[in-house]
This record gives sequence, C-alpha cells and structure tokens, in this order.
Amino acid sequence: MMRRLLVFGMLAGLVAGLVGFGFASVTGEPQVDAAIAIEEAAAAPPAPGEPVEPEEVSRGVQKGVGLAVATGLYGVAMGGLFAIACAVAYGRIGTSGMRSTSAVVAAVGFVTVAVIPFLKYPANPPAVGNPDTIDRRTGLYVVLVLVAVIAALLAAQAGRAVADRVGAWNAALAATGVFTVLVVVAVVLLPVVNEVPDSFPPELLWRFRLSSLGTQTLVWAVLGLGFGPLADRVLNPAPARRTPAVAASPSPSAG
Repeated sequence: MMRRLLVFGMLAGLVAGLVGFGFASVTGEPQVDAAIAIEEAAAAPPAPGEPVEPEEVSRGVQKGVGLAVATGLYGVAMGGLFAIACAVAYGRIGTSGMRSTSAVVAAVGFVTVAVIPFLKYPANPPAVGNPDTIDRRTGLYVVLVLVAVIAALLAAQAGRAVADRVGAWNAALAATGVFTVLVVVAVVLLPVVNEVPDSFPPELLWRFRLSSLGTQTLVWAVLGLGFGPLADRVLNPAPARRTPAVAASPSPSAG
C-alpha cells in the first residue's frame, strides 16, 4: 500500500511541478531576463583582445528545458515526501478522510516550507546579490525551513496532548500559538541577508518574488488537491463488481 501511495504522491508532484513550470515561465522568467539585462548593462565591457567566456548553458535552455526539468524533479521529490507525511498524519490530526488530510498537510507544508522562509529570506533574481555568499544564504534558508518544520511537528504534538482536556478547537489554537512563538523566535534570531543594490528597481524585484511565491502556491495546491483522491483509491478501494450469473435455461423435458 505504501508503495502505491508513494507512486501517486510522485505522480501528483510531477503534475504540480509542471504546473509550476508553466506559471514560472509566464510570470517569473521575464523578470529574470530583465534582471540579467540590468546586470549586463552595469558590467564593464571586456578589454580589447580579452577573450569572452562562452555561456556554459544558454539562456534559452535555462528557461526552457532546464526549468522544466528542475521544477519536475522538485515536484516529484516533494510529492514523495508529501505522500509519506500524509500517510503519517492520516487518522492523527482529526480529519475524517485522506482528501481532507491531504488538504491540511498541503496547507501546513505551504506555510512551513514556502511562506515562513519567504518572510525572512525572499527569493532574488539570479543576477542580484553577491555570488560569494550564495552558500551562506542557501544555508540560512534551509535552516529556517527545518526550524519551521520542527516547529510544526512540536505544535502538532502539543495540540494532541491537550485535545482531550480542552477540546479540538482550543487544542488547534494552542498548537497555532506554539508554532507561532517558535517561528517568531527563529526569525528574530537568524541573521538578516540583504544584498540587493539600492539602484535595483524595487518593482522588478517584487514581481519576481511574488512570482516565486505564486509558483510555490500552485505546487502545494495541486499536491493537496490532487493526491487526496488518488490516495483515497488506495485506502478505500471500490468493491469489485459482481457479474450477474446467467440464468440456466431449463433442460428440455424428457419426451
């Protein structure tokens, strides 16, 4: 059963990744092109006789096949993890079926993996920032994602611990409070990273950031809405149809 859930999760993730690719191609890649054009305009021209380094991967490949493969693989990986998370949460978070469990897990995943990191370390176009600090920025982003996921797990445990005494609604409020406190403390303590030049157009920057957040929104929405019905078929298979027996024809009477 778990294997089928994983397969359906990765299938839903692939579809989610391709939907995200379509959205990012329309809304995000034009902002990347504009940011690269600004960077190239500000760069000093090569000296006479100085060789120009060729692009390792052309821009057309990057925003076409490269982006499709990247979002597809991301979707498949997230779909597998999502299927495991739904299997663990099924029957433990107060929902009545896999469809509602999938929706709740997707909402929590979107907040922890996308929204919380976006508030502290929003995405920047590739041409923005200091390339020497990419590892540091990526590390801080991953740390915040892990903190948010751990905070969500601890909040869920806290909610379950008090649910019998205070009721489901108050337990949900308690879990939300625990999650909020832990995340706020982490956001305050982690260092700020702001390497966007003052001269960079703020409208272009935020169009790219909103496109990035919109892509994540679509990916999680497709995962939450697509995996539930598929998983329901595994957990609650339809009863096999019975073929009506053919009525036996009366044998001819002996003459």
